[in-house]
Amino acid sequence: MAPPAGKGLKDIRNGAVLQCVEAATLGLPFEVWKTRMGRMRGETTLQAFRNIYVENGRGLAGVSAFWKGMGPKMVESASKGAVLLFSKELINTELLRLGTSQGVAGLAAGAGGGVCQTVVMGPCTYVVTALVTGDKSKSMSQVISSTWRERGLKGFYPGGSAIAFRQATNWASRQGFTDSIRVQMKRRLHGDEKAKLTGPQEIVSGVLGGILSAWNHPFEVARIEMQARANAGEAKMSMLQVFSMVSKEHGVAGLFKGVVPRIGLGVWQTLFMVNGAHYIRERLG
Repeated sequence: MAPPAGKGLKDIRNGAVLQCVEAATLGLPFEVWKTRMGRMRGETTLQAFRNIYVENGRGLAGVSAFWKGMGPKMVESASKGAVLLFSKELINTELLRLGTSQGVAGLAAGAGGGVCQTVVMGPCTYVVTALVTGDKSKSMSQVISSTWRERGLKGFYPGGSAIAFRQATNWASRQGFTDSIRVQMKRRLHGDEKAKLTGPQEIVSGVLGGILSAWNHPFEVARIEMQARANAGEAKMSMLQVFSMVSKEHGVAGLFKGVVPRIGLGVWQTLFMVNGAHYIRERLG
């Protein structure tokens, strides 16, 4: 199973560029916001937003805090975007060629692409989480060097199981829901599932797909807690232990702390990595 000549390299290039642009615009601010809420679960959505701004000095310093961890985030975005688009499009193309429905192909391709991302995402999300939830006096290089010195390479992969579950369900949902919505819109609005949607219609399908994909937010809360505990030197907990602890302390609602910025992030990423990737493949090759 191999992509058509040239397609693989184009997907790698397009994925890296799309994911970097996504992160550098609204992606990273949503990431910082939801990461704080996932750890500081006593704060409301607006309190978390305000505290990020206030605790980092207000003014320009407060605003720039929403882009904290830009360095590792760009490394993560370029690598995970390339991995995602290459693997996702390869799986999707082959499944459609075998006659699989578009919705099922999207679910499977998204899950496969999401799991492939985990290997490059672990270290980068760990560093961003450490910068957002840990000692504010530590720089990015200090976080990286201290982690490497104390725990080696494996120190950058706490919460790996939660990341894998999150990424598989993330992109299975975003790709699968968006593709299914796209097909329904083509049938209802154009009377033909092979018709082309207009630009605004594509955006609507991506927004809906991104919103629906937030159902898996408990995996994200677990990922944040596991990585934050590792950075703080606290006792290690499994994903199921985190679920149990959060539920006891905050109820089931605690597992959805930070879901508002997560929905924003899900919509933003879906528009870039599902709709944007579809547009580029269709129009630019």
